[in-house]
Amino acid sequence: MSDLLWQKPGVKVDARIQQFLAGEDVILDREFFLFDIEASRAHAEGLQQIGILDADELAGLKRELEALAEDFRAGHFILDERFEDCHSAIESRLVERLGDAGKKIHTGRSRNDQILVATRLWLKDRLARVAATCRESAEVALARAEAEQGVPLPGYTHLQRAMVSSLGMWWAAWAEGFIDNAQRAVQTLQWVDANPLGSAAGYGVNLPLARDHTTTALGFGRMQVAATYAQISRGKFEMAAIEALSSALLDLRRLAWDLSLFTSAEFGFVALPSQYTTGSSIMPNKRNPDVIELMRASYSAAAAARTEIEQLLSLPSGYHRDLQFSKGAIFHAFGRGLGALELLPDLLRNLEWKTERMREALDPSMYATDLAVDLARQGLPFREAYKQAADPARWEQGDPEASLAARVSPGAGAQLRLGELRSRLDALR
Repeated sequence: MSDLLWQKPGVKVDARIQQFLAGEDVILDREFFLFDIEASRAHAEGLQQIGILDADELAGLKRELEALAEDFRAGHFILDERFEDCHSAIESRLVERLGDAGKKIHTGRSRNDQILVATRLWLKDRLARVAATCRESAEVALARAEAEQGVPLPGYTHLQRAMVSSLGMWWAAWAEGFIDNAQRAVQTLQWVDANPLGSAAGYGVNLPLARDHTTTALGFGRMQVAATYAQISRGKFEMAAIEALSSALLDLRRLAWDLSLFTSAEFGFVALPSQYTTGSSIMPNKRNPDVIELMRASYSAAAAARTEIEQLLSLPSGYHRDLQFSKGAIFHAFGRGLGALELLPDLLRNLEWKTERMREALDPSMYATDLAVDLARQGLPFREAYKQAADPARWEQGDPEASLAARVSPGAGAQLRLGELRSRLDALR
């Protein structure tokens, strides 16, 4: 392992203890490496503005940081067990290439605010992807609601046949759900969009650091002003990001459940694109909906990550090494969750409905609520109308299109108000 950033003469380093301390950091830090380089570039510019670096030193640092980023992208530089973490790897490279100029890069900062700013930039990137994927999913669902709004589909409560529904209502539900999810991701991104760089170890430094410059250079919406709060916010902001992701994954889980049921032979309402299914290793007749089953499972990774971070935060103010474990939590949450979510838009585009099977599943009992409401509209007290409509002798096979056309309550089959959803979606662009 390269020299530790905190190593001093007379300090003994035990390899086993150091391995425990480093943990998975050099693996997890690969996620944050390019963001740490980006933040180091902005920090160097700030140091030049306050006279710590001269123009030539800044130019050299920026050149070598860019070269390191290119080497990392190309696989020529590997973040591995030679280094304690991504921060030590960057500084080691800069010292190797630039000597004293490389040794100056850490002036005025701590690994505490280094990982904070790299993580914050990473979270912004992931939340932007969540928002974009939710918008795309909502767009697909809304377009299909517009195109298929009058197609009858059995509606269920308690997994029992309930009322006549429609593809328009089914699609509109997911359209509005993912509009909400996109909006929540955008709002969370705006909250997370605060620059902690320059807070150092949580107490500032005796230098007039150019924090306004790094805020602008890194594209943050605002500075996280209080140096002490920058440390206290670690974990809190990560939990908020996971919660925004989880909101979308909860809807994904329910949608995947619908498709798991609807694709079964007992329902047979829909066919999945072939690439979203796999074969059995023993049963030649099988095509399994593995993708939607893993979509359904993906929420568990986000829920576990949120719980892990919440349990870490039983801490007083200031930095504590416990927070190192939050990196793995957010990586696993977004690795699984966002990976599942980004497969959704193409799945929705390519679902094929089996409309005859859907129509065949509509039985006379599913028109009983229509009958009860019709009787109430004619003047019968609803509770009496309900009792009369509960008599199977009064049930008749109805016309599903007529049932949907009569459903004029806002948001129902004849009043989907898709234009309102379209306006909300357009406002998110």
